[in-house]
Amino acid sequence: MRARDLMTSPIVTCHLNDPLNVAAAQMWNADIGVLPVVDSDGKLTGMITDRDICMAAYTQGRALDMMLVNSAMAKHVVSARPDAYVGDIEQLMAEHRVRRIPIIDEAGKPIGIVSMNDLAIESVQPDTPMKHGPTQVAHTLAAICRAQEAARN
Repeated sequence: MRARDLMTSPIVTCHLNDPLNVAAAQMWNADIGVLPVVDSDGKLTGMITDRDICMAAYTQGRALDMMLVNSAMAKHVVSARPDAYVGDIEQLMAEHRVRRIPIIDEAGKPIGIVSMNDLAIESVQPDTPMKHGPTQVAHTLAAICRAQEAARN
């Protein structure tokens, strides 16, 4: 199974110079917790989560409309192409301790996203073309959680 078969698409994005309240509103309206961040050419330049927005508000002590997305976003983004195997996506998640991988086209523009939720839901479908099942997905999640726990200690 390939990323293109599993990714959520189309996706909602925000611009790196949007105020944080705009990103928060987009997340609220789409009922999502992450947005790929794009530049003026539409290329992926970062990722921002609802937690990033909350922590920016707390640590900077300013209103969301007074802070830009680029002040809170993750600038190191691990991405994949639509033809990547789902197993490779899982490995990227485990290695980089992320729960979502944006899928980009040949121009570097985000066209979809694969999340741990997508993997978990697909892995328990009776007719799934995934080569492995829920046990592997659980191992991927455990690797992400274990690494995050170790970073806190």
